[in-house]
Amino acid sequence: MNVSQAIEQRRSIKAYDPAHRMTEAEIQQLLSLAMLSPTAFNIQHWRFVVVTDPVLRHQIRAVSWNQAQVTDASLLIILTADLKAWEKDPARYWVNAPQPVSDYLVKAIHGYYTDQPLAQRDEGMRSCGMAAMTLMLAAKEMGYDTCPMDGFDFEAVSKLINLPEDHVPVMFVVVGKALEAAKPRGGQLAMDEVVIYNRF
Repeated sequence: MNVSQAIEQRRSIKAYDPAHRMTEAEIQQLLSLAMLSPTAFNIQHWRFVVVTDPVLRHQIRAVSWNQAQVTDASLLIILTADLKAWEKDPARYWVNAPQPVSDYLVKAIHGYYTDQPLAQRDEGMRSCGMAAMTLMLAAKEMGYDTCPMDGFDFEAVSKLINLPEDHVPVMFVVVGKALEAAKPRGGQLAMDEVVIYNRF
């Protein structure tokens, strides 16, 4: 499957085969691809909480409008952002770069994020969004279906997964084998309404 096919065929699926299990090798492959997603300054501040405990998944479903895909999909991944990743030994993000490049970028990281909570949060949201799309397209190529989700109680889920105070939940991505095909697309806007050249 090429990228165009994955984009065209990826749909948000709600009904999954609860008996299907992904292999550990498949899970590792999927996560390793997600970890190639871009992040500002290469700080890699996404954290992928892979929920495998069935009791915990039922607890999460209870605070996610009782949506069946939370428990029935083969995999539940909670994407969270480490808002303070930028200050946690930032030299490690550029350890393989030439020293002048590393020195410049580590200084730039501090300059961009210090005392800038909005920038920290915004970058986390952007990065997790890109990682989520990478997860969904990679899963499609692997023969799996997905659904991105924000229909849950963010505070309750944070407590259930013991989310550190300097992290924020961003979204779920569930992955599995669909029990039924996606319904026809609800309606796509015309390109001339959503694509603007130069200025509004």
